[in-house]
Amino acid sequence: MRRLIYISLFCSLAVSAFSQQDEQFTHFMYHKLGYNPAYAGAQETPTFYVLARQQWMGIEGAPQSQLVSFNTPLTSKGVGIGGIVSRHTIGATSRLTAEAAYTYRFNLGVGGRLGIGVSTSVRLLRTDFDQLESTQPRTEDSAIPTGIQSKYVPNFGAGIYYSNQIFYVGFSSPRLLENNIDLADESAIISTEIRHMYLMAGILVNVGEKIQIQPQMLLKYVKGAPFDGDMNVNFIFDDRIYGGLSYRLGGSKETGIGEAGSLLFGVQITESLLFGLSYDYTLSELRSYSSGSMEGMIRYTIGGRSRGTEILSPRFF
Repeated sequence: MRRLIYISLFCSLAVSAFSQQDEQFTHFMYHKLGYNPAYAGAQETPTFYVLARQQWMGIEGAPQSQLVSFNTPLTSKGVGIGGIVSRHTIGATSRLTAEAAYTYRFNLGVGGRLGIGVSTSVRLLRTDFDQLESTQPRTEDSAIPTGIQSKYVPNFGAGIYYSNQIFYVGFSSPRLLENNIDLADESAIISTEIRHMYLMAGILVNVGEKIQIQPQMLLKYVKGAPFDGDMNVNFIFDDRIYGGLSYRLGGSKETGIGEAGSLLFGVQITESLLFGLSYDYTLSELRSYSSGSMEGMIRYTIGGRSRGTEILSPRFF
């Protein structure tokens, strides 16, 4: 049954022309660069991020994602750069992506800064058809693909990002070109790289001398696909520990209760090192086959924590 679920999932992702194609992260608030190139250099120190996600544990061929990102201010006048290398797999399919971002940031309002960013990326799409099981011998049907098929897909994106000491907001589309992503050399185009639009926002609320509440969201739009989004509330204690709850839209139209509910926890281990974990409880019908999703995050800043030129909490954003 698990293999049947995987094959159905793979086929729906491979042939659908209008769907959410980008990977999802519960720690989206620490991966802003992946959604918006205008975030590059928003912190005042060079910063590395590592994210790893295992989705729908217990289902064979379920999505897995890993990435390493880096961003830094390049000049005191507001130029920032960033880069991401990521890997995303679903069963026999894999996607390797390299991205670079450039941002120019200028002062706007009291204590606020507006960044305008552009990015370029290239993806290696790869499918190993020998990992799949066919319903009949491959030698009897020449239409069944065999071996490894792959192709490179370039793209570019753009975004804007505003932040001050109280809130942030950004709008972006990291891949603007709707490329042909069919691996076979056919004249008819079946699958394309669909343009994704992202709106992110968050605010910091002080509720005590050492307690802060941080509501934030990431809304996702793809033409022809159901509206999607992540909602989160983090509680920050003594600028060292955070815990939070998240809710992800989507899932099944039959249940209508969303795709997942999540718990987040993290600790600022040193001035430079932040570590976080999250667990997603699946709300859709897949919960009968999956034990949920896990995600881990590490942030390392060179020279210690950022101290106020970026946004909100100096330790956690």
